[in-house]
Parts: sequence; structure tokens; C-alpha cells
Amino acid sequence: MDLTKLERRGLVLLGCGKMGSAMLEGWLKQGLSPKAVWVIDPHPSDWVKVQGVHVNTDLPASPEVVMLAVKPQMMGSALPQIAEYGGSDTVFLSIAAGTPIETFEAALGDDSPIIRAMPNTPAAVGKGITALFGNTQVSEAQMTLAEDLLSAIGQTVRLQAEAQMDAVTGVSGSGPAYVFHMIECLAAAAEAQGLPADLAMKLAKATVAGAGALAEQSHEDPAQLRRNVTSPNGTTQAGLEVLMDATSGLPPLIANTVAAATDRSRELARG
Repeated sequence: MDLTKLERRGLVLLGCGKMGSAMLEGWLKQGLSPKAVWVIDPHPSDWVKVQGVHVNTDLPASPEVVMLAVKPQMMGSALPQIAEYGGSDTVFLSIAAGTPIETFEAALGDDSPIIRAMPNTPAAVGKGITALFGNTQVSEAQMTLAEDLLSAIGQTVRLQAEAQMDAVTGVSGSGPAYVFHMIECLAAAAEAQGLPADLAMKLAKATVAGAGALAEQSHEDPAQLRRNVTSPNGTTQAGLEVLMDATSGLPPLIANTVAAATDRSRELARG
């Protein structure tokens, strides 16, 4: 990450809850000077207070980036604190779920460079993935800087259209909750087959985490990895025949799940 501009002009973090703190921790580990960061938060954590960053003090004259990391329902009251930077070359980077770019353009001016991003909760352990889309005022250099900043909490991908953000929300934004519930279900099924609860949960967590890591790191696609585990007429095939049933199995269930979350994201964006 090129820290030169950030350290010269500064970075303002509007809101520093779990996601904001995860990003801040990543930036500091990458070598960003705490003195280049200004945090605006009505209830900063004890951790934030001891990092050496500016907390609720006078802001820099022309920051390179303003990161909007407050909850969507608090955005209306929070934006006036940084509205003075609108219409300049300060780039606004929002991680507020369900808040479209046009909302920020209305508050900050449609001549402001604004990037909307959707991270997910594995960002807390540096394993997130964030989708980004910028308005027409965003330069390639600003988009690259946003990607560099968000790489502190995991991978990044660019979208071709802001409308794709709803599907991203339904898949990667909400997706960790689906996986957590799968862990719950695996553990409950293991208990039903006679395993103690603590052992069942340990097996379920490790199995999902290990399979995910293998899927991400392997040069083979998930379908081939699945076939690698499946012996003809073996135990895995017996289980997959239930799970892969086109009518009652995982394919229609996951399709309906993601569709429901995506539809809800569209509804929330419309207000």
C-alpha cells in the first residue's frame, strides 16, 4: 500500500466499530502512521484510544480519504461532520450496507468521488472479501487506493455496476451467517448420531474451516474437490445424494436463500 499520500494528507475514519477497528488495525500493521489517521466516533473503544490516532479532534484540511463506517441508520446525522470535503479531490469510501451512492451524492455533491464497498464479517480476522463500485468522479488511482486500504481485511473485487451490490450482499455479505448456520446444523446432526455436543461442534467448525481453506487454496474447482472426496457407493456419495437432490436438497435451498437476501437488499436500498 502506498502510504505517501495518506501520511501527507491524512485519512478520516467516520465511525470505528468492529469493522472500522479491524481496518485500522490492518493499516497500522502495514506501517501507516497513527498520526495520519483521524477517528470520529461518539463512543471510541479503549483499544482505539491507545493506538496514537487522533480521536474526536480537529480534522485535517484536505484528507486523501474519508472512510464512512457508521451504521446506515446513523449516516444522516454523521455526514454533516465531513460534508465540507464534498466537491474536492477527497475520496469518500463507504462501507455502509444498503446505502446507495446517490444518497451520498445528495449529501456531499454529485461532483464528489464516492466509492461504495461491501465487506463481510470475516474481515475481523483478515479473511474478508469486499466488493467495490465507484461513481464517475472516481479516478483509477483512487479506486486502487481504496482496494489497497480494504486489502488490509482480505480480498477485493470490482463490480461492473452498482446494481450488482444487492447480489453481493445476498452472497458474501450475508453468506457468513449461512455458513455459521451450516456449522450449527452439522453439529446438531453429529449429536443426533451419538457424539457429545462439544466434540460435535469441534468437528463441525474444523470441517467447514478446513474445507473452505482448501477450496480457496487449491488449483482445482470445488466440483472437482467434491469428486475427490467421493468414492463410488461410499459414505460421502450416500450423503451427497440427499444434499444434491435437485428438488429437496441444497441447490434449490441456497438459490432461494440468496434470492431472498438479494431481494431484501433491493427493498432496503429503495427505502
